[in-house]
Amino acid sequence: MRPFELTAPSTVDDALGADGTFLAGGTTLVDLMKLEVLTPRRVLDINEIPLRGIDSGDGLRIGALERMSDIAAHPDVHAAYPMISRALLLSASQQIRNMASIGGNLMQRTRCSYFRDVAMPCNKRNPGSGCPAINGANRMHAVLGTSDACVATHASDVAVALVALDAELRLVSDSGSRTVALADFYQLPGDTPDREHDLRPGELITEVVVPKLDWAANSTYVKVRDRQSYEFALCSAAVALDIQDSRIAGARIAAGGVGTVPWRLPAVEAALVGAPVTTESFEAAASVAADGARTLSGNKFKPALLRRTIVRALRELTEGSR
Repeated sequence: MRPFELTAPSTVDDALGADGTFLAGGTTLVDLMKLEVLTPRRVLDINEIPLRGIDSGDGLRIGALERMSDIAAHPDVHAAYPMISRALLLSASQQIRNMASIGGNLMQRTRCSYFRDVAMPCNKRNPGSGCPAINGANRMHAVLGTSDACVATHASDVAVALVALDAELRLVSDSGSRTVALADFYQLPGDTPDREHDLRPGELITEVVVPKLDWAANSTYVKVRDRQSYEFALCSAAVALDIQDSRIAGARIAAGGVGTVPWRLPAVEAALVGAPVTTESFEAAASVAADGARTLSGNKFKPALLRRTIVRALRELTEGSR
């Protein structure tokens, strides 16, 4: 780790007036600084800034510095948005959840081993240097939203659930504040994989906002991974259903572990609406989930795994209602 200056602003204005890299829980930033993937000269510890709180009065509002463990355990989140609670609980070890903030989780960098190894080329870390994952070790890599410049998978679990729920981010800077849909916040790699999101220089995430959705209470998050202990997803599915008279009136579905960003699946949602609550309906809808996928030598199994994961999530969510 290279030397750096550490300061601790106590207000949003102080943080915005300083020039440096924001530190919340540090569970990603500190790791990458140790590896010298990131080498900030100045780090701003923002934990004293009052950006906490969970308000479920009309939808859900979560302060950017709320800890993952506190959000997952909050009774209103657990009851009204179980896919969020479950995604958080499956995200990491208890120790990490106790430290990591929701804002930091949404900003975490890919776990691609080539990105984290400064001895290797990587277009995210060093634009134009190449993407060795395309012809290298790529079992964990993306099959949706990839480009010839990058195939790295997005790492966050809770971002998948939040994208399915049309969540928004509140952002603030010296020039004012703005709101952006989380699905629009993340950027596909294209020719510029080093540009991962729409956070502008000097901007700070202050709040995560989830619009009210009454039937979000009927939701879940399923994560498939190599081991049940702390591990990143090979594939995951966030699913919410509005079921009326044994038919699906509405659906929200997004996938993780397979895309370069949290991957919303509107075609699967559309195929479910109006369908009966049956395994056959689930399988028919899931059949289009991997349309457009580009597989690599080590991850050819992912399109089929994505389809099975969606069906599994739908079955688990509807047990007893068929």
